Parts: sequence; structure tokens; C-alpha cells
Amino acid sequence: MSVMKRLSVLWVWLLCMAGVVAADQTLTPVPGRPAAPDFELQDTEGKRHRLSDYRGQPVLINFWATWCPPCREEIPSMNRAWARIAEEGIIMLAINVGEDEDTIFVFTADYPADFPVLLDRDGEVIGQWPVKGVPTTFIVDPEGRIAYRAVGGREWDDEQLLDVIRELQE
Repeated sequence: MSVMKRLSVLWVWLLCMAGVVAADQTLTPVPGRPAAPDFELQDTEGKRHRLSDYRGQPVLINFWATWCPPCREEIPSMNRAWARIAEEGIIMLAINVGEDEDTIFVFTADYPADFPVLLDRDGEVIGQWPVKGVPTTFIVDPEGRIAYRAVGGREWDDEQLLDVIRELQE
């Protein structure tokens, strides 16, 4: 393994560990609500998703990796949250960072995801976002601005968290 590849793996591992330490049940408002970087990524079903296609709706964007323990732990609560918010016009996208479809396919046998899982194979998209560790989740408001950030795992079916997202629709 090359030195650069080892450093990349170490950096992503450190990001994951930052996510473990920082976990709590809050969303941090992002000052100034900067514009969310647009992206176009393919999901595990082959469908293309552009963030700008969801303008007018709140979007929960979760950056994650299969080897990250808190990422694994939050998937069941994300499924439960998705079951509640999908009918409410709130979008949930999980962006896997740096892994291929086969890795994700094997992973989802044990940790199924009911919401779209997008593939950021080369890490280009995560590099455009202010990610502090994985998992990091952003809530994008209907105008396409980053309203909230959550570093570390959450119980996404918590009604207080969902209510913060729902308030963006008003």
C-alpha cells in the first residue's frame, strides 16, 4: 500500500473516531447558512441524484463509511426516520465515501438501508463539504442552504431531531 493511500486511510479513520467522540442528540446551526455544494452521484440502484433536484424540500445528507462503527449504529434509526419523513416531503440521502458497490452490497446484507445510498467513490463530493468526521450529517433547507450539521452518530428517529427538520418546511 502506498504512503499516500495509508495516509488517506488513516485520515478517514481519524474522522470516524471524531464521530464516535462527538455523538449527541443535537443539531448544530450553521452560521450564515452557506449554499450547499451541489453534486450529482449515482445510488446503489443506478439512479442519479443531484442535490439541486431536491430544491424546495429539506434534505438530510449523511456522509458515512461501512467500516465506521457509529455509521453502522445509526442506520436502523435512519430507516425508522425515513419511514416517517418520506411521506412528508423530506429527503434522506446517505453518501458513502470511498467505497465500491460490492463493499456496500455486502454491508447492506447486515445493515439494510431503506433510503437512497449514494456513491462518492473518489471522495470528491465529501471534499466540497465542511465534514468534521464520519458520520457527519447536514440538513439542507428548501432554499439549498446548509442549515444544520451533526458530527457523530444520532438516533435519527428522535422526534425532537425530526421536528427541527420539519420546521424548515414552514
